[in-house]
Amino acid sequence: MIYLVAEIKKLDNSFYDRKDVLRIARELLGKIVITHFDRKRSSGRIVETEAYHGEVDKASHAYGGRRTRRTEVMFGEAGTAYVYLCYGIHHLFNVVTNKKDVPHAILIRALEPLEGIPLMLRRTGKARLDHTLTRGPGNVSRALGLQTLHTGTSLTGDQLYIADDGFRLRKDEIGVSARIGVDYAEEDAILPYRYFVKGNKFVSGPKRLGGSGG
Repeated sequence: MIYLVAEIKKLDNSFYDRKDVLRIARELLGKIVITHFDRKRSSGRIVETEAYHGEVDKASHAYGGRRTRRTEVMFGEAGTAYVYLCYGIHHLFNVVTNKKDVPHAILIRALEPLEGIPLMLRRTGKARLDHTLTRGPGNVSRALGLQTLHTGTSLTGDQLYIADDGFRLRKDEIGVSARIGVDYAEEDAILPYRYFVKGNKFVSGPKRLGGSGG
């Protein structure tokens, strides 16, 4: 387990408002997602992310400049949550980055639980902690209490935010691969846009470069 190592500091808008979505996705590894709903706090350290490169990325919901009621948040302010429903079941939490009208986003695919584990277990209906609690993006949102109603929420507020406690990964501890479950994206399906902490049991899917992506 990777525990808190120091006092945490909330990431401000300058972290998200940058052009390089790949760099941000990589730098989100080791950061802490925190939810504080109904006076109940839960958190986990990010161990897996996927970057989506907006209008030029066939795997992105915003590919080709597609703007819908669901995707409009991606064209909004950096540092905003984009939570969408996948297969009518899973609520998936993404971080919007870059300037307004540039729809970059990063999917949070896995966390290592830190705080509020009993609460996470109740939310997910699990009896005990194991690697499945926050492994995969659907489980991440379920454990943290995130739903589509949270889409558009600022990540600089007090209910949902990402923080830094000074924890850092060495370069050789970070793995890179294709994204998971985006075979529909043709040649973009094999882009190395997925980042993960090597050897972490909460990481989902294939762990080598070129694994199929989603």
